[in-house]
Amino acid sequence: MTKTPLPSAKQTRELLEGLFGREMAVLTGGPMVDPAGPGGAVVAEYISDQMQLAALVVMDVPMAARAGAAIALMPSSASEAAVDDGELTDVLLENAGEILNVVASLFNAEGAPHVRLNAVHAPNEALPGDVAPWVMSYVARLDLECDIAGYGPGALSVLVL
Repeated sequence: MTKTPLPSAKQTRELLEGLFGREMAVLTGGPMVDPAGPGGAVVAEYISDQMQLAALVVMDVPMAARAGAAIALMPSSASEAAVDDGELTDVLLENAGEILNVVASLFNAEGAPHVRLNAVHAPNEALPGDVAPWVMSYVARLDLECDIAGYGPGALSVLVL
């Protein structure tokens, strides 16, 4: 059995564009999204069928707000209020969680362990002890600067452990 694969920027962009039904610009080499930074971040943890932590996806608040609004076809003003306040509404957080659930498909490749979403942690929520050390680690990772057409920019980090 092979290791959980790190998706490419192209695979990530195509999946998200399909979910949003709109184009999205993606640049690689962005900064690592730090949940301890200003505003915090949404952290999704993915586990294997053997209950092993396999991957993480970290969205800064602007990305989570804009993606959450885009998937629900909400006006961009709904996400801008959350970006300005630095706080996600329950609806935007729930929508971001739905997106992160679908993102699990990026980690499931033939011959690799099956991976599924285990938990989504809201911005500024304390992370479990087995998750926190990995978020800013130099593991196989993809740090992206994203711009959702009609909604705006945000940052996304994808890590496999």
